[in-house]
Amino acid sequence: MIYKISNPLANLVKRSPLVSIQEHMRAAVECAQEVPALLEALCGENDAEFQAIKQRIFDKESEADRIKNSLRGRLPKSLFMPVDRRDLLEVLHIQDSIADTAEDIAELLFERQMKIPAPMQKPLVALAKTSVKVCEQSLKVIEELDTLLETGFRGHDARQVEEMVDELNAIEDDADALELELARTLFSLESTIDPVSVIMWYRIIEWIGDLADYAEKVGDRIRLFIAR
Repeated sequence: MIYKISNPLANLVKRSPLVSIQEHMRAAVECAQEVPALLEALCGENDAEFQAIKQRIFDKESEADRIKNSLRGRLPKSLFMPVDRRDLLEVLHIQDSIADTAEDIAELLFERQMKIPAPMQKPLVALAKTSVKVCEQSLKVIEELDTLLETGFRGHDARQVEEMVDELNAIEDDADALELELARTLFSLESTIDPVSVIMWYRIIEWIGDLADYAEKVGDRIRLFIAR
């Protein structure tokens, strides 16, 4: 008879709420990944494509909420891990903001039937794509949580994750620069756009930038786990 030797640490990782944190982040990033295509459909006045992408964002945001609520309902008061329960809930909240913001962008563009001014079209899509890159880099960091748990958030793997967070910060800086340039473009168009639309476009620009900001905050929280 052959007996299988159980690895307690491997079992701990498998049962860990970190697995659900990773699953939730994947769903949140999938919401953000739809935003550039949503804007491109709007630029091309492709209403059918816009509607389909909007619905995908809504569906994926609902899936992120389902994972979030499930995790909150079964997260124990005390964890046998080098991560505090409150810290995990904070990471979950920030991740959820990515999904919520993507949904907010889609909803506002739809409800106001917004048309992107021609000079803003390419810069807006470029900002969205760069913000998505920040989200994707943040997801790569979150995908390393299993390894970090196995190593106690120390050693070579921890240093590699810190380097990944550095790269994340650099991409977020690029998003900030694009956001500022796009705001300047909108400044130059204020006399040709009605005031309410100007306000709404500032909001959209800010929200697209927020996708990158929230993703950066996720990476910074993981860096804090390593620093403790």
